[in-house]
Amino acid sequence: MSEDRGKTYLVTGAAGFIGFHVSRALLEAGGAVTGFDSLNDYYDVNLKRSRLALLRKYEKFRFIQARLEDKDAVRQTFSEPYDAVIHLAAQAGVRYSLENPEAYISSNLVGFFNILEAVKNQGRGHLLFASSSSVYGKNTKLPFSVDQKTDRPVSLYAATKKSNELLAFSYSDMYRLAATAMRFFTVYGPYGRPDMAVFKFARAILAGEPVQLYNHGDMYRDFTFVDDVAQSVVRLIGRSKALAAPDTPYQVYNIGNSTPVHLGRFVEILEEKLGRAAKKEYLPMQSGDVYKTCADPGELYADIGFTPQTPLERGLGLFVEWYKEYYGIGPGGGRGAGAFYGS
Repeated sequence: MSEDRGKTYLVTGAAGFIGFHVSRALLEAGGAVTGFDSLNDYYDVNLKRSRLALLRKYEKFRFIQARLEDKDAVRQTFSEPYDAVIHLAAQAGVRYSLENPEAYISSNLVGFFNILEAVKNQGRGHLLFASSSSVYGKNTKLPFSVDQKTDRPVSLYAATKKSNELLAFSYSDMYRLAATAMRFFTVYGPYGRPDMAVFKFARAILAGEPVQLYNHGDMYRDFTFVDDVAQSVVRLIGRSKALAAPDTPYQVYNIGNSTPVHLGRFVEILEEKLGRAAKKEYLPMQSGDVYKTCADPGELYADIGFTPQTPLERGLGLFVEWYKEYYGIGPGGGRGAGAFYGS
């Protein structure tokens, strides 16, 4: 990682899973990070506060608690320009979008518009923002390539992420705003989100409860370790092809491990790392899900010389170490900020 001393960054969603890891990587490289997060209660706020507690140990970190939909708060946050804005805040979750669609329109569309306007008005800097593998929707040709059409999303969450890409492209073209879309593939690791499969399965296995396997367990996912994601994001800040584009300064990248794993094998590895057998509940495919994901990270490697590569066995081992430490499972454990486990 190159030295970032003297550089200033805004990371939205800094108390979130990926935002925490990206913020930490930037701070470790010597950059100054302003974290922006609403600390909403979509999942355990204490976990978000634990991430923040670690970030607050860095002298060059400051935190702003506000909502993306609050235009005045966003405007005030941009009172001084940033070298790069890493926009990772969003209402996450495919299944939750079926229950509370308004939250996705408010945060992912209105909030994203506010960020676009703020970056445009500051007149400089690079916007990098989180998209998702879910934009590939009904595509069946694997691996997923950034050249494929992404006009058939199968969830509202995916539709808002595709909308973000379209809005960013328009702003790039109209205002020459350097923007980079990052399509993340099933990110997991320490300090992960409780609503995601890795976290939910670990909790269920340790509690002796059944893990719910949709499509009767016959699914594949391109699991991507969070340290690899953070390194990819940090490298893209200065090396995205968008920065050198002669016309519209916009670029899309897949950030994935490019090694799909069957859900059954994923559960087996997690059982091994936890030392417990899982009870299994087989369910039909749920609305908004897709059968298989696999990233083609060719553009990412060409531009930054790196792609996610941590094997699932190692990544799940690191996740389980953190999980046991954080929740006080086993000898010497104690719930709290816990130790940080990196690759």
